[in-house]
Amino acid sequence: MKPAEEWTFPTDLVGRRVLVFDELDSTNTFAAALPPDAPDGLVVVAKNQTAGRGRFGRPWRSRPGAALLMSVVLSPPPELRRPVILTAWAAVAVGAAVRELTGVQARIKWPNDLFARGKKVCGILIEQGVRTVAGIGLNLGQTADEFAALGLPDAASLGMLTGATGELRDAAGAVVRSLDAEWGRLLAGERVAVEADWKWRVGFLGRDVEVERTDGTRPVGRLREMGFDGLELERPDGTVELIPPEAVEHVRAADGL
Repeated sequence: MKPAEEWTFPTDLVGRRVLVFDELDSTNTFAAALPPDAPDGLVVVAKNQTAGRGRFGRPWRSRPGAALLMSVVLSPPPELRRPVILTAWAAVAVGAAVRELTGVQARIKWPNDLFARGKKVCGILIEQGVRTVAGIGLNLGQTADEFAALGLPDAASLGMLTGATGELRDAAGAVVRSLDAEWGRLLAGERVAVEADWKWRVGFLGRDVEVERTDGTRPVGRLREMGFDGLELERPDGTVELIPPEAVEHVRAADGL
């Protein structure tokens, strides 16, 4: 399938080539099906998706042109192929891009959503096969009425935050530049720096939280520390449990705030 246009950005890897389609079923599906010789850092953008999806296959719907729908193709070294690291990389990068575009800080809702002013503005989907595909859906120009009609009252767009929807290419450029910079940090061995930004954007350190585990249990305690190697949860009886990130489904404030 031939793209409608191609963009390029002056980056080191991510986004040096961007394929832009008027419509795809899913940017992640298309990116995953690219031949093995497709360049590392290639970005696929669709102005409309007919079968976009999020985590657990949940549908992702948006008016054509109202969201940045993109996927990045990468071949990470083995030490970076962990889902927690890849999701943190994308979330930290998009959070920085949201700040650049709107002046608003975004926080990470574990594991793969970004919220700004209490509303979801972005979802991230990491899928791994022979190569890694990082899918990003960033709301740009949707209105509150549109989200209400879709049954998404807790969603917002950058336009709702700023009053201006902006251009798709400008938003793509901000996200791509940030993704490239954060990926460069990881490749340079600066994992701790990316980890610190991720931890700050999650924002629960030192607070009482409920950790919903993949086995269905929900321990509660004070989050003493968190990192790519695990979450240190101090239980009410004083014991400390180290929970691997891969065993965590959600992290919520214990007081519900």
